[in-house]
Amino acid sequence: MNDDREVRRSPLRNIRLLIAYDGAGFSGWQRQGSPENATVQGVIEAALERLHKKPVALTGSGRTDAGVHATGQVANFYTGIAGMEGRRFVPALNSLLPREVRILEGRETREDFHARFDAKFRTYQYRFILGRPPFPHEIRYALPLWRYPRISLLNDYARLLRGETDCSVFASPRDSSKSRSRYITHAWFFIEGDVLVFEIRANAFLWKMVRSVAGTLLYCEERGLPPEEVADLIRSGDRSRAGPTLPPQGLFLRRVDYYRD
Repeated sequence: MNDDREVRRSPLRNIRLLIAYDGAGFSGWQRQGSPENATVQGVIEAALERLHKKPVALTGSGRTDAGVHATGQVANFYTGIAGMEGRRFVPALNSLLPREVRILEGRETREDFHARFDAKFRTYQYRFILGRPPFPHEIRYALPLWRYPRISLLNDYARLLRGETDCSVFASPRDSSKSRSRYITHAWFFIEGDVLVFEIRANAFLWKMVRSVAGTLLYCEERGLPPEEVADLIRSGDRSRAGPTLPPQGLFLRRVDYYRD
């Protein structure tokens, strides 16, 4: 009997969580074998185990790397605790979690909901502080950019990414994806106060892809490259022609959208 049949025949309820976290002190989302490397998935599963008195597996919508933050991560788990509504897992888990991880919402969902495989689109943002030193409380959450870039030119570049795009030029050599094509619904730069925000939404992302895209577009803008030259760079798939992969502290997983909510 396969796992899917076992889930359908079991009395377990499927609970969906909305999660935010400060990723600075974690080795990413995904649970790791070494207990020395704290992960977000690992600390939530430890809290779930304390509630259930046995191990409970948590499935996330996707991995975030070490140092990357989230305000809209989605995950699900199965519970056999009778009479405990989904919303009651919010205070119960938050009382057991470090303050860097917060459960924002909890609700019962359909039995076959899968946080990763049912995800339709994921939205990330990378944040830059413009033209000034960061305040101490900002250092973990934005990258200082010691200039004021041309937003219109950056958005000319960003429009080149929309649609089905071969993202090989942004891929890390260590990325093991079989296909490097991704469907990008939008990518754009905008200003919030004195913060520059790069937002990108796609069906999925390669490893470190958002950090590479943001670094490459800023690299091209600083050199004043015309959009047609950037389009040629993207089509080339040659990572050596692209810009740097930015550090993780400015990156946030903002939202995950689903086919059926």
